[in-house]
Order: sequence, then structure tokens, then C-alpha cells
Amino acid sequence: MKRLIILLVISFVLSVAYAQVKVVEVTHYLFPEFTKGIVLMKNGIKNETLLNYNSLTEEMIFENNGTKLAIGQPELVDTVFIKGRKFFLLNGKFVELINNSKYKLYAEHKCTIKDPGKPAAYGGTSQTSATSTYSSFFTGGQVYDLKLPEGYETKPFVDYWLVKDGEVSKFLSIRQLAKLFSEKDNSFKEFVKKHDVKYTDQSGIIELIRYLEAN
Repeated sequence: MKRLIILLVISFVLSVAYAQVKVVEVTHYLFPEFTKGIVLMKNGIKNETLLNYNSLTEEMIFENNGTKLAIGQPELVDTVFIKGRKFFLLNGKFVELINNSKYKLYAEHKCTIKDPGKPAAYGGTSQTSATSTYSSFFTGGQVYDLKLPEGYETKPFVDYWLVKDGEVSKFLSIRQLAKLFSEKDNSFKEFVKKHDVKYTDQSGIIELIRYLEAN
């Protein structure tokens, strides 16, 4: 009996300790922390600063003395370098260059956010106040914080841009990408079927485009 009590006490202590260290991190940034990077301006000037990309607002953010601000006049920026990755301005948004060869491929990192809503009857939640809460989230300045308040949920996703034969095209599915390579229909279908390429598989899409370049 005494041994059982000791085991129960140990189990309780361990569960409390786990609850204390368990942290739920929900972020709307591309990188887990602000990292020293370089903003290369079109006039050749290089600015070294702490950088991160906000997938929710789709802005390049820099940190200055603890304050997070969006890069102003992004049209004057040539390239942003973060952790060996390159970002360029395309249609007013910063996109990441993920394939730089005959066909250039850019990833536009985005994010949706699910509002926790207000408590409702029977322990549920109501989304009726989602708009007002969402607005206060933006106006309150929390949108530039690294982590979201408790209760929010984020869903990151990517839109792709392809530069082919001098034309810039956006595609949101494998089917739309296939239309951009209609002249290589057989090669496209063969590769997609053999490797089971999905739209959510970024490395698979890159390999597909490189295969089409060579065939």
C-alpha cells in the first residue's frame, strides 16, 4: 500500500512538471525567430538587420530595438536574404525564389487564422464575434508579435508563381500547373503519376519543373 502511494505521488509530480513546461506555440511567421539578414536596395545599399516574414500580413518585418515594423517602400527593395533564402517583390508581395533556372518558381507564403470566438452555452464557443475580435487583433498591434494569443489557430499555405517564356503565371493546383505546360502534356502526366506529386509537396513540384526543363 505504501509503495502504491509513493508511485501515485511520483506520477502526480511528473504530470504537474510536464504541465508547467508544456508550451503551445502558434506563430504566423515563416521563421521561428527573427534572424539577422540583409535587405539589398535597388540603389545598391545593403542594410543588415533582424528579419522575418509575416505570412498573415504578407509583409517583410524587421526588428529595431525590440520594435517590429514592416519594411516601408518595398518597391525600392531588390532582394531580401534570410538564412540563405532569397525573397523578391512580385505583384506587391514578397515571394521566395525556390527554383532559379530556365523556369523560375516562386513561393508566396500565406497564412489563415481561426478566431477562438467567445464562450457559448454548454461549454462551446461562438464565432459570431470573429470579425470584431479579428479586427482588434490587427489594430492592437499583436499582428507583429512573434506568437499569437492563446486560442488562435493558424494554417500556413503557399501560392506558387511560375515564370515561363517571359510570362508570370500563378497556379493553385497541379491541374492549373499542367495547363501551363500543355505542350509537354505526356511528360507532365508521366512524372506526376510515377512520383505521385501533390500540390502540397513543394520539393515534388520543384523536381517536376526541373524534369520538364530537361525533357
